Amino acid sequence: MERLVPAKESLTVEFKSDKKAISDEVIIDAVVAFANTEGGELFLGVEDDGKITGIHPSHRDITQLAAFIANKTIPPQSVRVELLDEAYPVIRIQVAKSFSIVASSSGKTQRRQIKADGTPENVPMYPYEYNTRLSGLSLLDYSVLPVPNASYDDLDPVQREHLRNILRSYNGEKTLLELGDEELDKALRLVTTVNDRLVPTFTGMLLIGRQEKILQYIPTAEAAYIAFAGTEITVNQTFYLPLLSALERIFEFVDARNSEREMTAGLFRLTIPDFDRRAVREAIINAFVHRDYTRMGRVIVQLDDDGLSITNPGGFIDGVTIDNILTVEPHGRNPALADALKRIGMAERSGRGVDRIFEGSLLYGRPLPDYSETSSTAVRLFIPRGVPDENFIRMVSEQQQRRGTLLPFNTLLILNELKQFRRMSISEISEATHISEAKTRATVERMAEAGLLEPTGSGKSRAYILSAKAYQDKAAYVRQTDIEAVRYPELVLKLADAKKTITRKDVIELLHVTPPQAYRILQKLEERGELIREGTTRNTTYHRKG
Repeated sequence: MERLVPAKESLTVEFKSDKKAISDEVIIDAVVAFANTEGGELFLGVEDDGKITGIHPSHRDITQLAAFIANKTIPPQSVRVELLDEAYPVIRIQVAKSFSIVASSSGKTQRRQIKADGTPENVPMYPYEYNTRLSGLSLLDYSVLPVPNASYDDLDPVQREHLRNILRSYNGEKTLLELGDEELDKALRLVTTVNDRLVPTFTGMLLIGRQEKILQYIPTAEAAYIAFAGTEITVNQTFYLPLLSALERIFEFVDARNSEREMTAGLFRLTIPDFDRRAVREAIINAFVHRDYTRMGRVIVQLDDDGLSITNPGGFIDGVTIDNILTVEPHGRNPALADALKRIGMAERSGRGVDRIFEGSLLYGRPLPDYSETSSTAVRLFIPRGVPDENFIRMVSEQQQRRGTLLPFNTLLILNELKQFRRMSISEISEATHISEAKTRATVERMAEAGLLEPTGSGKSRAYILSAKAYQDKAAYVRQTDIEAVRYPELVLKLADAKKTITRKDVIELLHVTPPQAYRILQKLEERGELIREGTTRNTTYHRKG
């Protein structure tokens, strides 16, 4: 019988021995910790090493356990309780992730975490962590809260004028320039009213607060820029500054080392930077906007020979993952701060700043930005330098000149995948880009109509390649189509060596060709004596000679 109990504990799996009748308090604490983290499963009757020892006789009746848990948790937690028929009886309690802070009826709050050795543990959840939890669930906008003990005079008039200058130069909402100081502060939610007086919000303090007051009231608002030449540190600066000044200082540092080269595309000369300027600015702004200001740490921008790394405290907010970051509905940890930066013109107004970051690499045919080192406590973005693909740049530039507009983001993503893999089906493109199959199909069909792609094969074997029209260098198109066809026999023979026996279906799946094309390839190999056919019609197989 298949074992239903996982092999070991994890962030979402907890084992509890019940040989001596586990206490009610331990069960409630475990449920609360799961609810305050990612949810999970509590198994009673299992030792820490995964050995099943069974439940105590007093716990065999599980009918009242779910009701007991609901009565002992605030707000009441609905759980699913099952008795598993293992070598010894085991109780499984399934706990859903809560979208509020959960406590035991005695007022105890806990959460789960992973220790340095990789094993999980339940730890107290302190009041100062509540804001972190709620903002990560998009239930609390920390940036719109009033700063305790702060006064309106803690805002710096010089920084406010700096904000107005940014409004003018970054093409922000011009109507904001017509407002007086207090009206401007209210419109951008830099202040709020507390007991009939204006008090700075965290957004206001971060953007235009006096430097010494930022350090006093928001000690987490720290930033650092580090630059390397090989292994030698050439710049290492840490600072507490109003956010607008901090951003501009970091932009200046990066721009100073952002080399450029030129190339010709048709009648135009194109400037190709090491890093797309708009993409880098959006990435740095994102780090400040989406960081967790309740958590100690700093935004770190690091530039070295490999590329640009940007790290900010606080992991992805709930619902955002590495896989869906390009497709998930835009939402952030500090909406008021994000909104203020959008309205003054510094941040992407559509809310799709991540698209802008990826677009900066896509336009130059470079490796895509990488979030793979992101953890539950920090987001880390790496933008590789990479050598620009001049043929790809010419192709994109030519198409944009022909259209008179920029290519849509999903089109760039699909072009990038086909540039790398050359021949892909709809399902393969969808999986690689994390775009739904329906949207992928619609985009691919539009690209085919525009002459960017060509279909090959039919039915389940239908795939797409970059078209001749998509290349300024027509030899690249010939290489993509004809040379691949020349290599078909070689690939089929390699498959036959690996599998010993192959069928026409294997060739269709390998080469993305039609059944008649697969038949002709196999027939030629048979005629040349390199494959031997056995069987007839549907049962035909092929294997290497000898």
